[in-house]
Amino acid sequence: MKLLIKNGRVVDPANNLDEERDVLVDQGRIVKVGRNLNGGADQIIDAARWLVLPGLIDMHVHLREPGREDKETVESGTRAAVKGGITTLVAMPNTNPAMDTPESVQLLQARIKESAQAHVLIAGCISRSRQGRELTDLARLKRAGIVAISDDGAAVDSAPLLDRALRKAKEQKLAVLLHCEDRNVSAGGVMHLGAMSTRLGLRGISAESEYKRIQRDIQLAEKARCPVHICHVSCAESVEIIARAKKKGVRVTAETAPHYFTLTEEAVRDYDADMKMNPPLRGASDVHAVIQGLIKGTIDTIASDHAPHTINEKEIEFDRAEFGIIGLETELAVAATWLVRPGHLSWSDLVKKLSLHPARILGIDKGTLGPGKAADITIVDPAAEWVVRKEECVSKSRNTPFVGWRLQGRVMYTVVDGKVAYRQ
Repeated sequence: MKLLIKNGRVVDPANNLDEERDVLVDQGRIVKVGRNLNGGADQIIDAARWLVLPGLIDMHVHLREPGREDKETVESGTRAAVKGGITTLVAMPNTNPAMDTPESVQLLQARIKESAQAHVLIAGCISRSRQGRELTDLARLKRAGIVAISDDGAAVDSAPLLDRALRKAKEQKLAVLLHCEDRNVSAGGVMHLGAMSTRLGLRGISAESEYKRIQRDIQLAEKARCPVHICHVSCAESVEIIARAKKKGVRVTAETAPHYFTLTEEAVRDYDADMKMNPPLRGASDVHAVIQGLIKGTIDTIASDHAPHTINEKEIEFDRAEFGIIGLETELAVAATWLVRPGHLSWSDLVKKLSLHPARILGIDKGTLGPGKAADITIVDPAAEWVVRKEECVSKSRNTPFVGWRLQGRVMYTVVDGKVAYRQ
């Protein structure tokens, strides 16, 4: 089937393109990007006044399947993804069973083949059951089809074990996605440690529990000469440590999530558990540092850290509520509203954070609209405003901190392998 996208502003930083162009797609591939194209298309989308972007890539998603299908499934999670313009995502391995054996990976692959609306890549576990005691067989996991390794939700406390993992990952050419948290420091905490936690009578999680572990893990990566990617950066000290390592030549990349450049610990004031995540919301100076990190390129990517939970796990006492929020459907619009509209980033910069850089870090042939590439395309109305409402969420869960927010930038079409997977 031929698809022709007409008159859109094509933003493709991989090809230094930010101009009005047409995009011709045939049999799931980009055929040509140019002016006044006419290829006898089966479907034509008039994208005048809209942006035509390479399909977005989210490196950090919890789909919950297998094991907690009451929270999310591959089908519901990928439907939420395409509504948010995301055409490829990485499923984190904290499932039940965990993604620590080829058999578990094959089980998830079968679910993906049956029901996924977008491309789903799998991250395997660094350690057995994510317990940090025994290294998984990375070679077998790679053969089974994983693209990355992570114990996300749990840090690897053992430096010798992580050192071995880094060296094996380098051999297998697997991306290493690191959750950096010293649980000896953060244990029992439920929000950022500061004046607000004291005022609310809640046990705090210090920034030190994050940045000290980032510092250790970067040192191990430098020693092993293995690239590493730091997940969900939330505090100013972490940004500074990563910037210094990059300047030194260490092969480290980093991500943050929309809630870390929009919200502060003040949002916890009403004990709303939809504001509870790990790492926690930090102070205003941390939000500023994260935004500066995005502007300067210290933080390479933006990811949702989509973490769905049931109502029973969230609408309870703050201390007892689960950590995490959903974010697939709001990720692009929050970034457009808080980063592009104020002038912190251009649309080309944002495409790098949401598509090109994730593709390069993961080592996948995506993130561009070049001829011959897979036709994964996100079409956005940058001027459209909309309000986040829980009842309109496609995800099975509703735990978003952005309810009631008026956002600018709406996904109009999401194209996956040349076929329209979502239309507004």
